[in-house]
Order: sequence, then C-alpha cells, then structure tokens
Amino acid sequence: MRLCQLQKMEVINVCDGERIGYPEDLIFDLKSGKIQAIIVPGPCKLFGTLGREKEFVIPVCQICRVGREVILVEIEKEKCLQKIQDVL
Repeated sequence: MRLCQLQKMEVINVCDGERIGYPEDLIFDLKSGKIQAIIVPGPCKLFGTLGREKEFVIPVCQICRVGREVILVEIEKEKCLQKIQDVL
C-alpha cells in the first residue's frame, strides 16, 4: 500500500466513533524500515484560518484495522495529540 492510498482513508476512533481526519505523514524506524506511527492533522484554530498547532501521532500498535476506505484506531485523543515541533 502506498502513502497516497493511505491519505485517502479516513481515520476513525473506535472508542467514541469520532472522525479524526486523514493521514498526512508516516514516522519510520530508519534501522528496521518499519512504520512506527501515522500522523493526522489536529483540530483547527479559529475556524481554520490560523492553521493548526497540534497533530495526532498514532502508533501502529493502536491501529485496529485498515479497510478499503477507513482506518480504525483505538486511542485516547489527549495522549496522541502533540505539538508539531515535538514530533520532529
């Protein structure tokens, strides 16, 4: 599966049924070449006019299922929400 295919899938939290968004990027382990997490943009600031301050970093172990159109994850939103600078 390619990243462009993942970016078209919607991420949904199975804990509360909430739509998280669409994957934007991946975090890889350079030594093993395995995916460590997916990155989904966080909530907008001030009606989306000021951009975003945080994003969801969802570890692969918290992905329940990858379907044709959705990715089901089981996360606590507060624990996965990180500032953009902290991820890099």
